[in-house]
Amino acid sequence: MNTSETIAKIAEALSKAQGQMTGAKKANNNPFFKSKYSDLSDVMEAISEPFSSNGLSFVQSPGFDGDRVTVTTRIMHTSGEWLEGTTFLPPTKNDAQGYGSAITYAKRYGLQAMAGVPSIDDDGNEAVKKAAPKKRVNKELVQKYTHAFVEAIEADDGLAMRELGDELKDTPEHDAVWKALTNKQQMAVKSTLDNLTKKAA
Repeated sequence: MNTSETIAKIAEALSKAQGQMTGAKKANNNPFFKSKYSDLSDVMEAISEPFSSNGLSFVQSPGFDGDRVTVTTRIMHTSGEWLEGTTFLPPTKNDAQGYGSAITYAKRYGLQAMAGVPSIDDDGNEAVKKAAPKKRVNKELVQKYTHAFVEAIEADDGLAMRELGDELKDTPEHDAVWKALTNKQQMAVKSTLDNLTKKAA
């Protein structure tokens, strides 16, 4: 991460802004998987008021580093101080769709990480979620996610695998989907995600 020569004022402003953030709501529906997720607009909505009321703003600039897509996110303060970080991701396909997908993914995760915004349930109540009784596994959902994972494996689409994993995180279907994959498929997922992480490092 890069910063301006001094960061005292932006650090104070960002601390106040983070105290006002409620998190990025998982407001977008994925009708195929019957799940919800946070997209870039949800993250921007979460930080909009806290940022503007504390003299903060941001810009994002896409670029390239060899065969990787880069998105540099700079958070700025009215004092002139700034914080900057760059997210690196390899496109899954060498075409406009592959590069566009990688840029969008990098913009969302870069901004979310730099601003310190968590993803939350629509009701915004993580405590209630954690206290709720364990939900039963939705077998239909497991079948759909398993099928999607198999398609991603056959296409060697690491970003799709990562997105699917993010959607399944903290759900009762997570372990069931993993167990539904063959050992060969599990190894393929691990290998692809490991390579994706290495390329992004």
